[in-house]
Amino acid sequence: MKIVSLDDRQPKSPAAPAASDHHVERNPGMALDMGWIDAIHVNRSAVERRTDSLGGRRTVKKEWQAAWLLRAITCMDLTSLLGDDTPGRIQRLCAKAKAPVRQDLLEALGVAHLNITTGAVCVYHEMVPTAVRALEGTNIPVAAVSTGFPAGLSPLKYRIAEIEESVAAGAKEIDIVISRRHVLTSNWQALYDEVKQFREACGEAHVKSIIATGELGSAEKIAKASMVCMMAGSDFIKTSTGTEAVNATMPVSLIMVRQARDYFERTGWKVGFKPAGGITQAKQALAYLAMMKEEMGDEWTRPHLFRFGASRLLGDIERQLEHFVTGRYSAANRHPIG
Repeated sequence: MKIVSLDDRQPKSPAAPAASDHHVERNPGMALDMGWIDAIHVNRSAVERRTDSLGGRRTVKKEWQAAWLLRAITCMDLTSLLGDDTPGRIQRLCAKAKAPVRQDLLEALGVAHLNITTGAVCVYHEMVPTAVRALEGTNIPVAAVSTGFPAGLSPLKYRIAEIEESVAAGAKEIDIVISRRHVLTSNWQALYDEVKQFREACGEAHVKSIIATGELGSAEKIAKASMVCMMAGSDFIKTSTGTEAVNATMPVSLIMVRQARDYFERTGWKVGFKPAGGITQAKQALAYLAMMKEEMGDEWTRPHLFRFGASRLLGDIERQLEHFVTGRYSAANRHPIG
């Protein structure tokens, strides 16, 4: 059985095995341009009409769907951010990140030779050393949530110190949370200065700025916050912490993606996008991939520029792949995450 590529629908490999297999020059940021920020406006009804079309008209089937789902796995930040996380749980999470799909399914799909992994493993700072040791010898980076995650309300010096300690412990990516109050009060200079300091503290580690879209109050504030974070040097913009009442949705994701597209068109710098929180079904992953491909092009469907923040999504994707191979849906406990 052969799988069809997401790129050009020829029978070849669907995806790269890990985020680090691709390289994009990091966004250096730029001076805060308030003229650009003030000019940002969002037509919410047009955004919703656009996203409503993605779940139906853009659906892929059969071998095309299997290929897209394999691509989605490689773009996944497999995540555990629980108060009862233990080293054993994180070790199991990392084992799943290294082998996200059962070997018999990979062989039936004809892709066992691709060594498919998730894009990263995302954990709290305390679990970074455990994850780094468990992933040693792989290309899978460890991402650490930082800066007082999830609220971001600890003193600035402590948030910066947390970043520095996570990087020293081996984290290659830092998911930072912005101070929502700066957005709610339209204090764009304060937001810019904060994210710029976080970017400097990260050093060589890539920065994903969590916008917390469900707590920002309006579509225009989401768009402006996204742009300010990119101007300050963010490598990725991310929707949510996963703890807000409303997390990633297609409309807010499209708003953020179009800001990333505008930033690229005007500066030449590529910034990635990470929807997180509430993405649990394979059909949602397909809709997000369709949006990224149509709005940004194929490069933004690869892990160096696109990630899902997910914990339960992988189980449903693996069930869908088994259905493609066998024609039957299996119980969720046949596809454990950890």
